[in-house]
Amino acid sequence: MHQPENSATPPFRGSESPETPRSISFGHVAISTVIVLTIIGVFWLAIELNRFFMLVFAAIVLGAVFDAIASWIGRITRLSRTFSLILSVLGLFTVFIGSFVLFGTQLANEFDTIKQTVPAALQGIEGFLDNYGMGERARELAKVGGEDVSRILTQAGGYALAASSGLADLVLVIVGAIFMAGNPDVYRRGLMLLLPTKAEPVAAQALDDAGAGLRGWMMGQAISSLVVGALTWGGLSLLGVPASGGLAIIAGLLDIIPMVGPVISGIPAVLLAFTVSPMTALWTLVLFLVIQQLQGNFLQPMIQKHAVDVPPALLLFAVLAAGLLFGFLGVLLAAPLTIVCYVFVQRIYVQAILGKKINVAGAR
Repeated sequence: MHQPENSATPPFRGSESPETPRSISFGHVAISTVIVLTIIGVFWLAIELNRFFMLVFAAIVLGAVFDAIASWIGRITRLSRTFSLILSVLGLFTVFIGSFVLFGTQLANEFDTIKQTVPAALQGIEGFLDNYGMGERARELAKVGGEDVSRILTQAGGYALAASSGLADLVLVIVGAIFMAGNPDVYRRGLMLLLPTKAEPVAAQALDDAGAGLRGWMMGQAISSLVVGALTWGGLSLLGVPASGGLAIIAGLLDIIPMVGPVISGIPAVLLAFTVSPMTALWTLVLFLVIQQLQGNFLQPMIQKHAVDVPPALLLFAVLAAGLLFGFLGVLLAAPLTIVCYVFVQRIYVQAILGKKINVAGAR
């Protein structure tokens, strides 16, 4: 049949334009390979320098503490930023040094009491279980878990040794925190310069949210630690448990570790209470359960109200992951690190990329 003149014969598929799909695909593959290698390199660098990054983050957290205190002093006294920062640093160190000077000897004696009394308390618990026919079973369980406990204690000893020999790291963190708190806008502008122009508003808002979350967490955590320490000291003193002051300090300091800290602080208190009587140990356990409920149902929500409402399960596993990745320093910084990461994920990924509504830090 005769083919119409206006019909066009489809071109042969083998003939392509000069800009072939093959050349385009090769360029995409090259770019993708560079991106993947860059991501791998960044992750490798983060793993190799994990201690360095944690020290930098510790300086950021401490710098936020100095900044909050300096801002408060500046509002009250109308002093300049420099003098307010100097007063905040001197005031914080004066409080710590004065506490050690006034109560250092008494606390050292109480910690010695804890160290010397725990073995006797363990023997008392063993004898108590023998009276009820459960001693052999308890010894079997202790034997089964002996290797794990020994490994944990060995790691804890390594962490303590690292902490005791980390004076240079402590000085580095303090000096870095003072520099960051002295002029935070310099570091903020430097970070903004590294980002694309389109990403600057989102990054700026994320930094503001993270800063608000950190300041709220610090204020709430300070109040929570003081309340937990005071309640522990008062309750143990009424029960007649030895070294109640040292145990209260342990409880207050460990309160900074979410979820796990109150449980850990209750173990030595119950052990020392057994040296008084089994009934005292039972009441000590009840005391720590009451304090834990107060901390979980009242103090922790108060912290989250002024910081970021992180789900409890996420916070618990964040503590575990930070401990495995970064050791003792990671456990101490698990809460603020989780808050910052949670804010960044909300602001950058959930809101900016997915376009979903979020609750920003400190807003309810």
